[in-house]
Parts: sequence; structure tokens; C-alpha cells
Amino acid sequence: MNVKKLLRSGVAAVAGLAVAVAFPSPVATAQPATAVAAPDIAVSDVQAHLNEFQSIANRNGGNRAPGRGYDASVSYLEQELRAAGYDVTRQRCTSCAAQSENLLAEWPEGDPNQVIMLGAHLDSVGSGPGINDNGTGSAAILQVALELAEADPAMAKRVRFAWWADEESGLRGSRYYVSTLSGTERSRIDAYLNFDMIGSRNWGYFVYDDVASIKAVFDEYFQSEGVPTERATATDGRSDHSSFKSVGIPVGGLFTGAGSRKSSAQQQKWGGTAGAAFDSCYHRSCDTISNIATAPLDHNSDAIAYAVWQMAVGGTEQNDFSVSVNPASGSVEPGESVTVTVSTQVTAGQPQAVQLSASGLPSGATASFDPPSVQSGADSVLTVSTSADTPTGTSQVTVLGDGAEADRTASFTLTVGDGGPPPGCDSPAWDGAANYAPGDVVSHAGHEWESTWYSSGAEPGDPRSWAVWSDLGAC
Repeated sequence: MNVKKLLRSGVAAVAGLAVAVAFPSPVATAQPATAVAAPDIAVSDVQAHLNEFQSIANRNGGNRAPGRGYDASVSYLEQELRAAGYDVTRQRCTSCAAQSENLLAEWPEGDPNQVIMLGAHLDSVGSGPGINDNGTGSAAILQVALELAEADPAMAKRVRFAWWADEESGLRGSRYYVSTLSGTERSRIDAYLNFDMIGSRNWGYFVYDDVASIKAVFDEYFQSEGVPTERATATDGRSDHSSFKSVGIPVGGLFTGAGSRKSSAQQQKWGGTAGAAFDSCYHRSCDTISNIATAPLDHNSDAIAYAVWQMAVGGTEQNDFSVSVNPASGSVEPGESVTVTVSTQVTAGQPQAVQLSASGLPSGATASFDPPSVQSGADSVLTVSTSADTPTGTSQVTVLGDGAEADRTASFTLTVGDGGPPPGCDSPAWDGAANYAPGDVVSHAGHEWESTWYSSGAEPGDPRSWAVWSDLGAC
């Protein structure tokens, strides 16, 4: 253990004498000229954590659900992280089943105003131990956290790890955490990376495509290993990254598939069995330690470490920028358009190319930028155009600045008509920033829709949201 780790552990006495040692602030520490290479994560270490999760489930009625084996899973992680020198916090989620606790661990070096956050849900369903769903994501980020502590590199940014309670009952743990963040705290999170089911036996390699520059980091790793990937769509609105995405925080992540079936084309790409589920034990009692495939667990664990080292470990000065929208809200009637100014500003280092895009638009609305790409420090004009068929209501539009070295977002509140439901529809209008649970009914694009899952930002009628909304017909 090096001196810094001894100090974090509270060891500051030598030969009975108190020793005071002064170190410069981590933010002021000189950074190396090039980034340190990420470690190779030993899959056997990740499997050791999974074995512990299995043992916990065996002692608690066969699962790690809230009120059963969940609390013991939290205690195991906390013990490992504290021993490695992490600042660890338990956050009681008052809206969670059994008021379960989120667990958060932050490595106490790097710029506290620039946080790379990694998360995985720790709970299982009540029908099984949840070793793939989601012991694999939980174990992998734990081992990456331990490797980061062991390597103790110079940090450009803070790294915060989170294990969420009660994901299986509606993303409650991560939603609760996000709801407790102030606007300033949200702005400090540069990116949230989510890992939910990364060891499926009939695996695929899926990369979240919400933010191109984050996806590019993972793609770079997989390309270096000769592993083909596809964009993840089955995760949209169905895992904890949705809680962060709904408030404009850039998100990314990895996934190896759940209950949907592998196609023949995917079988040719990755092997395995076409026509069979990626994880035939998804949400079942057979999701045990024997349900895990070593190859994807190994690759994905290394990809997580690669992303952390690329995005947070010290190197040359990080170029950064901010994005703002002025005015921050606007109202139009269906068929009209509104224009606002999108401003970018260099906040660190040198200017960089920034590609602008918008998401969360209501049906029938489009967004255009003039120009669509700027150097940070320059402005663009955003025009949001609606059609005669655009439903009335209020939408939270997220403007993304996808930079060459960083990503930043800003919000624009668009109100079409009087903000009420579409004419003839009694249900409230779908809100891209709201959180929905099974059974919720909304109106959107002249139809009423019933939620079949927990979601946020999954637009009714969008082909990617087929598993989230059921069309109740025109209204």
C-alpha cells in the first residue's frame, strides 16, 4: 500500500508519533504527458464476486431482492471498497421496497467538478439470485473500482461508482438518487455509464448509442479486440441510465442481451444459437452462477476499465466547453416554429468541434441547427418546427453538444398549444422528461398509449419503443 492509501485509511502514526504529511491538491497535481494504459481485468476476480453473490442468495431464500439478500450484497461491496480506500456512502431510498439503500463510492482524486459515474443495479428479482441480472454488471464495476485503487494513477476527473437498489421494481433507486441532486450537482456529472447484464450465455455485444462520443470509446476497445458490436436498443427506457438521461446527463453503457432472441445474422457474427434467447434464464430461478459466459464477461470488464482510463485518468489538459440555450423555453401553435440561440463556450483548454443535435421532440416536430456544427465558443440558431399534427403539450427538449473530447447538454422547454392533451384525447400528453410505470396511459400523436414497462424518454410510436408502449388506438 502506498503512502496516499495509508493516509486514506487513517494510518498517520509512526513509532507512536503523529506524523503530518502535506500533499498538493489532486486537482493541482501535474499530469503525465500521455494517459496510462488501462489494466487487464482478470475475469477470475470478477467471477469471485459473482460466487459471493451466489452464496448470499443461497443464504437468503435463493435471491438478492430487497428484504432478502440485497442488504448482504450491499455489505459485501462496502467492505471491499472501504478496504481499498474509497469514500463510501449508503443512501437510503425512501421510495424503494423495504427502503433499500443505494451504495456510492468515489475515488477521492481528480477534479470534483468533472465526474465520470459508473452504475449497475445490485438487486435481483424475487424468483432467482440474479447472477447475470445484474450480478455481472455489479461485480465488473466493483473489480474496476478495486483495480483503480490499486493502480492509483493521476486523475484528471473524479470517478464515482454506484450500485442501485430496486431497479427491478421501476428503477426506483437510481430515480431517487437523481431526484436528490441539485442542478449544480447534476452539471458536475460529465457522463453516466450503465452496465446491466454483461455475461449472457448466448451473448451479443451491444453498446448504448445515446451519445456518439461515449459509444466511440467502447467501440474503440472492441475494435482493438476484433469484436463486432451492435447498438443497444432493448435497453431504451428499461435500465438505470434512463434516470440520468431524463435530466440531460450524457449516458452510455454495455449489454449482452436478455429475453429477446438472437437472429441468424447475429449468430453468424457472434456464434451461439440463432432463435434462442440471449439469456434463457432472464428473471428466472436458473439465473445462477452457471448461467454466466466467461468470454463476454471478460471482454466487457476490460471495456469498462478502458472507458474509465480513457475518460478520467490523467493525461494532457482536458479541453472542455459548455452549452446553453437562450431563451430556455418557447411556445408555438401546431404548424408553427420557434427559434432560439444555442451558445457554446470554452471552459478549459482549446476549442473543439461540436456537433449539435436535439432529442425529446414531440411527434411531428423537427429540429434544425444553423450551422449544425460549430467550434466551441461559437453560436448556432436552433429552429424547432411543428406540424399541424403535432400534439399539444409540453416537452423537455435536450440539446446535445457532441464534442471531439467532451459532451455537454442543455434543456429547452417547448410548449405546443396550451400544454394540454391532444384534442379528443382524455389522457395527459406524453412527456419526454417524465417517468412512467406499467399501466400509465398517455396521449401522443392522436393516439392513446398504455405503458407496459418502466420508462423515461421512450416515445410512444417510435419503433425502438415497441416493448414499452401498447397502442390503445386513435382518440
